[in-house]
Amino acid sequence: MATSYILSIDQGTSGTKAIIFDTEGNIVAKASEALRSYYPFSGFVEQDPDEIYQNVIKAVKHCYAIFLKELKGEEYTLLSCGISNQRETFVLWDKAGKPLYNALVWQCKRSVDICEKLRVQGLENRVNSKTGLTIDPYFSATKIMWLAQQNAAIAEAMGRGDVFFGTIDTWLLFKLTGHKNYYTDHTNASRTLLYNIYDLSWDLELLKELGLSNLKLPEVKTSASSFGKSNFNGIFETELPITSLIGDSHAAFFGEECFEKGMAKATMGTGCSILWNTGNTPEKHGNGILTTAGYSLPDKLHFALEGVIVSCGATLEWLKNQLELFTDHREIEALATSVSSNEGVYLIPAFSGIGAPHWQKDWKASVHGVTFGTTKAHLVRAALESIAFQIKDVIHAIEQETGQPLRELRVDGGITANGFLMQFLANLLQTPVTNVGITDISARGAALVAGLGVGYWKELSELPKANYEGYKSYIPDDLSLDSLTPYQSWLRLLNDKKE
Repeated sequence: MATSYILSIDQGTSGTKAIIFDTEGNIVAKASEALRSYYPFSGFVEQDPDEIYQNVIKAVKHCYAIFLKELKGEEYTLLSCGISNQRETFVLWDKAGKPLYNALVWQCKRSVDICEKLRVQGLENRVNSKTGLTIDPYFSATKIMWLAQQNAAIAEAMGRGDVFFGTIDTWLLFKLTGHKNYYTDHTNASRTLLYNIYDLSWDLELLKELGLSNLKLPEVKTSASSFGKSNFNGIFETELPITSLIGDSHAAFFGEECFEKGMAKATMGTGCSILWNTGNTPEKHGNGILTTAGYSLPDKLHFALEGVIVSCGATLEWLKNQLELFTDHREIEALATSVSSNEGVYLIPAFSGIGAPHWQKDWKASVHGVTFGTTKAHLVRAALESIAFQIKDVIHAIEQETGQPLRELRVDGGITANGFLMQFLANLLQTPVTNVGITDISARGAALVAGLGVGYWKELSELPKANYEGYKSYIPDDLSLDSLTPYQSWLRLLNDKKE
């Protein structure tokens, strides 16, 4: 009897992973391909749309070859494919399927001035009341406006109604299906600043207000749906159903099994996305916290509150690449624990502004409390602590808004291997911090959603549980001055910076 498997594609900012899971949630084959970003000017971040697509094809081809080698001729069935993607990054293309410009990456800050003008016009509250988001370059819409204003060919094509918009999931689907299928899901649509998460529709009023009424937009479906079929440029002999599209942070949210209200996850990558399950109601909140679609199934749409942290792993990369404080990330924990405290050294990692709940886009990074006795160990420890402090800021803001305490924080990303940081975070939050033991959590989430989309599983209760070898839960120590005092100092520094 043939064994069933699911292909999962995790298309991220730095590259693409293609992973084949069995129906118990185990990884059978995995391949990755690095992806290049381009920085034409300070604050501008772009990627080549065709390179993104070819990057995916290469990863899938490599993964499938490994898979066949592992099977050694055994019978198998590939049930379907799920795709998780870097959120907010988008492509514009014409009716012939030709990109009109490079993909603008979520990190790109080129639309800062546009955002400020929209705020001056008094649009912030209206945008938030419709999309759950704040006006910020992080989201897609203002960068689309920038392209329309700065590129005459795009402006002309948009005037003719010949500009198709898509986040990376939509672009990949369009390419994989030979330009036939043009869809996205709720999670990706909710990150564009154009989708009304309360009406569950593209917001015509906002589109008009932003000068984007003629923009072609994909049909929005649930994350687990029949999106189309593809043979992936001939890699597979028969076409494989694509039954999941979901933003990478939302895929991690699903893969972490944050299915109950009050559960949250923190994905610690270049930045950090914290999603807090609020159930089937999109709660409106202020305090710098966003409302977004969490994940959607045919009979269930779960919403979440989100805090976006701009610099997480990127801070450590800066210490490694720019300051050359260490050569390998495995050195970090030993450096941090070689000193008993930060000794008054704090790093505010506002390298490209600071995110939730502060949303200070013009801030610059700063280091405080440096003395002649400060060593690289203190700077590394301060960098790690800044990650925990930012997560605490977000969690505290959500707890204040909802009136509910955090039940458990689930974490993923390479940084979670740092035991010092995880225990420090658990102590700071005074709640368990759990790593389910799989680094490829977005890929796992996309695979699970794809399995639901193809009908292999019918209910959440049927999904395989995350029970991996690296599973570890960090239990908080009693709250003490060792964790409380540094956080209070962090808050004072932020308040001073605001003034």
